[in-house]
Amino acid sequence: MKHWITRLAALALAAPLLAWDVAAAELGDDGLHKTPWMRETFKDLREDLEEANAEGKRLVLFFEQRGCIYCTKMHTEVFPRPEVGGYIDEHYFVVQMNLYGDVEVTDFDGETLAEKDMARKWGVLFTPTILFLPEEVGEGQTATQAAVAVMPGAFGPGTTLDMFTWVSEKRYLLDNGEDFQRYHARRISERNDGSAD
Repeated sequence: MKHWITRLAALALAAPLLAWDVAAAELGDDGLHKTPWMRETFKDLREDLEEANAEGKRLVLFFEQRGCIYCTKMHTEVFPRPEVGGYIDEHYFVVQMNLYGDVEVTDFDGETLAEKDMARKWGVLFTPTILFLPEEVGEGQTATQAAVAVMPGAFGPGTTLDMFTWVSEKRYLLDNGEDFQRYHARRISERNDGSAD
């Protein structure tokens, strides 16, 4: 009996957290998950990059689709964590893209296409896919040519935070041999040792 009382008490304490997770995963009219840190823009990437730079943030393009179970996982299990969602909010300018959407997007090279056609142009095949952009994009480059990293798929909180941190800290420019995989392995080790922040 005591065992059941302990479980019920634990569930009662967890209920507000579960309710918060559900609230954090609201769906928009387009069927995509919405977070407070996603930006509503005209999807002209040149303007979005300029605005991101003005705010001292990095531009990220986040592809999702209606009914994507992996997107739901990210929005219910990963982004609501303060260390992940808070980091993204502080360091990134996030523009959501619909893999099958009809909203027009203007690429850095000036070409304007519907989201679904832009996804094909960029070779985005599944969701979620996150493209990380640099602060400057060369003349005539497309978003995928300019991207410094691509996060293909849904990952847990640690991997997601490490990817966003690795890009924000511009570790892809360092010549010390610590690519993302090595950086991520080091961060896992630090978390397991209790030495990570």
